[in-house]
Amino acid sequence: MMLDLFDTPLLPGLAEQPNIIDRAEEQMLIRRINETDLTPFRFQGWTGKRLTTSFGWCYDFEVGQPMEAPPIPDWLAPFRDRAAEFAGLAPEQLIQALLIRYDPGAGIGWHRDRPIYEHIVGISLGEPATMRFRRRRGEGFARASMPLEPRAGYRIGGPARNDWEHSIAEVEQTRWSITFRSLSSRE
Repeated sequence: MMLDLFDTPLLPGLAEQPNIIDRAEEQMLIRRINETDLTPFRFQGWTGKRLTTSFGWCYDFEVGQPMEAPPIPDWLAPFRDRAAEFAGLAPEQLIQALLIRYDPGAGIGWHRDRPIYEHIVGISLGEPATMRFRRRRGEGFARASMPLEPRAGYRIGGPARNDWEHSIAEVEQTRWSITFRSLSSRE
């Protein structure tokens, strides 16, 4: 769990696990991600700087619906299992694997993941990044941020998932990530 200087959780529902993978696994995952059919992220006619592909399920932002995607490949299964264990989930609950490559200048704007998804479990690869959080508070925002270190896992659930928006600050050097998601039981 991400703690502040006084050992208080940064946000309820936010946790991290350093070194969820080792350096050799990181290099293999980066190579495999680069070998996939990555395409620019599209959102309602807008094209993002990050490159993505999904397995299991994807969300088509052009039509506003989830869609089936190719099955999660065998080479990702051990990392889905590890992410599920970290998050306290059964591996089969993580039905989506989203692979992302952030080239210099790429990030993710403020958002909440679509409500069809419940648990968000990620693995950060390559360069460090900063995940930012904000929640409306009066006329402004309460804010927090968490460093995403290479090879670390992170989980966003509960209030951190439902009450806060998150974003990834633009990166200066190439970074990769794998995000696993479960379906929401509320849908």
